[in-house]
Amino acid sequence: MSKHGLIPPHGGNLVNLVVDAARGALLKQTANDLPKVALGEREQCDLELLAVGGLSPLTGFVGEQEFHSVCDTMHLTSGVPWTIPIVCPVDRGTAGRISVSQPVALTDDRGQVLAVMTVTEKYTHDKRKEAEKVFGTKEAAHPGVAVTMTQGDICLAGTLEVLTPRHDPQFADWRLTPAQTRAAFAEHGWETVVAFQTRNPIHRAHEYITKCALEVCNGLLIHPLVGQTQKGDIPADVRMKCYEALLASYYNPKNTLLSVLPAAMRYAGPREAIHHAIMRKNYGCTHFIVGRDHAGVGTYYGTYDAQKIFDEFEPGEIGIAPLKFEHTFWCKKSGAMASDKTTNSTKEERVFLSGTAVRDMLAKGQRPPVEFTRPEIADILIESMRGG
Repeated sequence: MSKHGLIPPHGGNLVNLVVDAARGALLKQTANDLPKVALGEREQCDLELLAVGGLSPLTGFVGEQEFHSVCDTMHLTSGVPWTIPIVCPVDRGTAGRISVSQPVALTDDRGQVLAVMTVTEKYTHDKRKEAEKVFGTKEAAHPGVAVTMTQGDICLAGTLEVLTPRHDPQFADWRLTPAQTRAAFAEHGWETVVAFQTRNPIHRAHEYITKCALEVCNGLLIHPLVGQTQKGDIPADVRMKCYEALLASYYNPKNTLLSVLPAAMRYAGPREAIHHAIMRKNYGCTHFIVGRDHAGVGTYYGTYDAQKIFDEFEPGEIGIAPLKFEHTFWCKKSGAMASDKTTNSTKEERVFLSGTAVRDMLAKGQRPPVEFTRPEIADILIESMRGG
């Protein structure tokens, strides 16, 4: 912990790549004459997090040496733990028009300039290696691999000067930077804060584990991911309505903070669990909830692989403590939420619904059992499925 009671950022310093107004105005004038590099949705998310320090200690998209170090060792060349390479891929045609030492304008998908990068390196994007090492598979059916394989064959790295992390961002009022969440934690006097990563509405099992975690920490950061996700995931605006409704009725506002994480979901399972934890460390959290199949998809990862990977690092090396939870459910026998650790009930005595069953019920306008989800949340989801 630092002298102010807050956990230090990963690597020791919180990065800020956003230039001041004067420099921004100058860059905006010159950017029109620079070669343009349109960032994909994943890279726009990464740039925003680089800009505000969410990916500290990174100060830009990684170069070739760092790329291979992260893929092969799960560490940066400095020895700092890092599990996912943050790259800026472009196609060969674009790369051929860009010289090393040349500044380029990085734009969003509407052509608006986000940043200027002075290129220091161009290298081959070893996409097969990234897929195998980061995702553990080269199958194109994996959504993270699918995105990676459609990216450009050349990666750019260089010095970044960010004009704005994002134009017209969604959920602007909830889009707190690491500096802002750290200030909020300090204002509340929270010296221990647990983060909950989610890309789904919070159901009763989630509510249970977050409240268990809050019993051992001063504060809880509900930190839903609102960047790139895959088709079929519940839209972020619907999820935000669910979070707000749940927090308004079932959590103590004195000990809970809602903010959004503008990250792209990679579905990289164990490696992404470490990545998510490191980002929350940068946001000022001391603890991080890791549940069943964290950041997983399909059957690519074991149920608790995302918990086991934390044991591959030296004690204290990651710097944020994982709180590992087993699968939880409503136990009819106990009359309470439980897990295999806390009940000897049979399968028939447990309330369990598959995702397919829940979707079918909601589509028919039926609320799932209150033991599975709060009725307010069910109603929001029913309305969204009806196009409301």
